Amino acid sequence: MAAAKLMDFDKALELFEPVLGFEVHVELNTNTKMFSDAPNPANEAYHAAEPNTLIAPVDLGLPGSLPVVNETAIRSSISLGLALGCSIAESSRFARKNYFYPDLGKNYQISQYDEPIAYEGSVEVELEDGTLITIPIERAHMEEDAGKLTHMGGATGRIQGAEYSLVDYNRAGVPLVEIVTNIIYGTEHRAPEVAKAYVQAIRDIVRGLGISEARLERGNLRCDANVSLRPRGTDKLGTRTETKNVNSMRSVERAVRYEIQRQAQILADGGTITQETRHWHEDTGTTSPGRPKSDADDYRYFPEPDLLPVEPAAALIEELRAALPEQPVARRRRLMTEWGFTDLEFQDVRNGGLLEVVEATIAAGATPATARKWWTGEISRLANAQEKDATELISPENVAALQQLVDAGTLTDKLARQVLEGVIAGEGTPQDVVDARGLAVVSDDGALIAAIDEALAAQPDVMAKIKDGKVQAAGAVIGAVMKAMKGQADAARVRELILERAAQ
Repeated sequence: MAAAKLMDFDKALELFEPVLGFEVHVELNTNTKMFSDAPNPANEAYHAAEPNTLIAPVDLGLPGSLPVVNETAIRSSISLGLALGCSIAESSRFARKNYFYPDLGKNYQISQYDEPIAYEGSVEVELEDGTLITIPIERAHMEEDAGKLTHMGGATGRIQGAEYSLVDYNRAGVPLVEIVTNIIYGTEHRAPEVAKAYVQAIRDIVRGLGISEARLERGNLRCDANVSLRPRGTDKLGTRTETKNVNSMRSVERAVRYEIQRQAQILADGGTITQETRHWHEDTGTTSPGRPKSDADDYRYFPEPDLLPVEPAAALIEELRAALPEQPVARRRRLMTEWGFTDLEFQDVRNGGLLEVVEATIAAGATPATARKWWTGEISRLANAQEKDATELISPENVAALQQLVDAGTLTDKLARQVLEGVIAGEGTPQDVVDARGLAVVSDDGALIAAIDEALAAQPDVMAKIKDGKVQAAGAVIGAVMKAMKGQADAARVRELILERAAQ
């Protein structure tokens, strides 16, 4: 497929106004699925499960099986709706969304249509420079996830060119909440940044509520980005495209930017935009056509006959409202002040998705500065090298314990990095690694003096220089001692002993 022509981004914004909308799907971390008692394990257990083992008759659409609503999923959905500033419906109803789902055995999805659980809210998002933007929320409704198709025999892993496809129903029926925004105007040149910030805000909210792991790379959180353009000076909305299931914050930003540039060039050339879904390609940074985008009528919605309306008691809603955590924007600003971080320092933590682990590391005994140093420095470097999330490598408690060994003088920063690698490799706690590898700093004066004497014997002129007042010459001896002792000498104590020797 030939690469699409793209208009310069700034030029596109001169000619057209971008109009956005987002549909974000959040997988809930309930113990069982939305309408069955099949297990819904956490990420690691889910990915370790054999295909088609986390299933029940309802998930496969077997004749005679009937759905039963997951009460915890309803509570989580109400909490999320409240956190988004929505009103909670006194009565909401499930509906059947009829669509050919090869990975949903009953060939329709149980969702909510005109009677969602939550409606008419808004969420405040914060851009990197601190600008606050309010995103209007149309609705948040409950539904079930589909399964997963694996396309075999092709070169790309996609359906095009594949010889056959395998279906895994493990994900079928996992509880979802779909959050749908109203039309978003006025983002202008910051439209890509707003897209990224919005998805980050949703991730922070659901993590704060504890209702989802909300990891885009694992599909717990999925964003469909709707983009259209309208010529400057007109009120008529343009035709939108929907880029599906973008799986990283950076990709959400890039996908919106790309669609603005692609659509602008087509319109400037006199073409028309097709209302369709589009697929994002991380490797090329481009989108490609999916299928024509269906409207609501095409899905032939009708009320789900096997489920009663959901009618939460007012007391339950108020109980869940009272339990809501601090809003993410307010929480971030409070923590930045409490930790004494500059805006730039705090951005490293916030934009890297490390806020919770840094907070947990501080709670375990590290200072804010050292917690930030480890997570945004060496741990992030190792995570990038292994193509993993930093939080998969080590716990906040072990990071705090590692720093405590540094603070106690047991480890130097260099030795601590070796210990970190041992912990990540599964060798135990930081103290376990220190003991097993013999990495503790040597502070025994006898051993240090012996190493100093050996270094001075190899550099006989150094002592004379030190006695003449050239104290910086001691650095050569310190370096030699550190090398001889494989970095495990207490450098400060080595310096003290050298200067004591010079004073004799």
